Amino acid sequence: MNQRVNPLRKADQVRRMRISVLGTGYVGLVTGLCFSELGHEVLCIEKIPERVDMLRKGSCPIHEPGVKKLLTKHLKKGTFEVTDTTDDLPETEITFICVGTPSRKDGSMDLSSLRGAANDVGKALRRKRGYHVVTVKSTVVPGTTETVVLPSLERSSKKKVGRELGLAVNPEFLKEGSAVEDFMRPDRIVIGAVDEKSKAVVRSVYEQFDCPIVEVTLPTAEMIKMASNAFLAAKISFMNEIGNICKTMGIDVREVARGMGYDRRIGSQFLRAGAGFGGSCFPKDVSGLATEARARGLRPLMLESTLEVNRLQPLRMIELLENHMKIRGKKIAVLGLAFKPDTDDTREARSRIVIAELLKKGARVRCHDPQAMENFRREFPKLDYRSTPEECVRGSDAVLIVTEWPDYAAPGLYGSKLVIDGRGVVRTENYEGICW
Repeated sequence: MNQRVNPLRKADQVRRMRISVLGTGYVGLVTGLCFSELGHEVLCIEKIPERVDMLRKGSCPIHEPGVKKLLTKHLKKGTFEVTDTTDDLPETEITFICVGTPSRKDGSMDLSSLRGAANDVGKALRRKRGYHVVTVKSTVVPGTTETVVLPSLERSSKKKVGRELGLAVNPEFLKEGSAVEDFMRPDRIVIGAVDEKSKAVVRSVYEQFDCPIVEVTLPTAEMIKMASNAFLAAKISFMNEIGNICKTMGIDVREVARGMGYDRRIGSQFLRAGAGFGGSCFPKDVSGLATEARARGLRPLMLESTLEVNRLQPLRMIELLENHMKIRGKKIAVLGLAFKPDTDDTREARSRIVIAELLKKGARVRCHDPQAMENFRREFPKLDYRSTPEECVRGSDAVLIVTEWPDYAAPGLYGSKLVIDGRGVVRTENYEGICW
């Protein structure tokens, strides 16, 4: 059931709360701006001065539909502020921690930013008189809030969680490319809390929503988020494996997925076969959960297989290309650098694997993306970046489509060039689909 904001509870009809948000990445910025849209006053805290200046001027540091409009609106109204200090944090009622928890080399989550955020919040709350709830939105392995955040808060604040401080976990379920829509139309809201008082404060932030509210313990809330992402990632890898089989049998896996999707037990979402998943969530969360399982003496076979299928899937595009030509010395156009359309995020993007393999095999790579080239260029400055798809394709020996941007959907863009399509974007006269 797709829930909506209750039309009977408009922003001017609810109790306005003063909210602080640590972090202005995809989650923090969208969360803060959407809370402002719900009628609350939001203070976003960001350590990077350049990012603070950018946001104060109304310039959006990420590409995400709807964010720029909300930023302009709420800066003007004064319901959204950005600062690089925690000085005013004690004036708020609740703090949401939205910092990154990236993967380490061993697959575990790097909690240094989370630990630092909890310490900063605790120090700021030493000055506060009265109750305050600290809420973790960052995705973490179950048990992290109790074993990392709680002791750090108590140590730095000199206060006791459960008395002067409340503590909660309120995971986000935002998809990049539709994050604002996902926030404003949630399927459910999950609240894990140390006590009823903490739970009530978090619940009051969302009082406009008419959707299921799942109230659980701290580690259960953490696991709901991790398990949800792992399940969706597994659906993608499963369909990619089915797609690989279909390819060898002359079956279009897209038709198979359409037929499967009508089954209410399965559903139609996340059944798109292609080059695999990327981004800041699925790879990290599946890896983190698998690493935790192994640390507990378990063998997470499905989680490991989900990651292995995903690691190998983009390499199938190279295999298909080699069926048509020797790659060394050829000019290969790569269209799409972001891990998905409607974002500029290149973290764990399949384009990284595809381009690395092409370069390893001696190809002369040129690339294009409508939004992500600057982010990609920071890490790969020596690649040949082209300003338009037409310029990228022109003069190339073959084209690989890695991200399903609408810009790449016109068959006329390619002429008679060989196209290896990793996302089902287009159909040309000289065409090879990854799973069809």
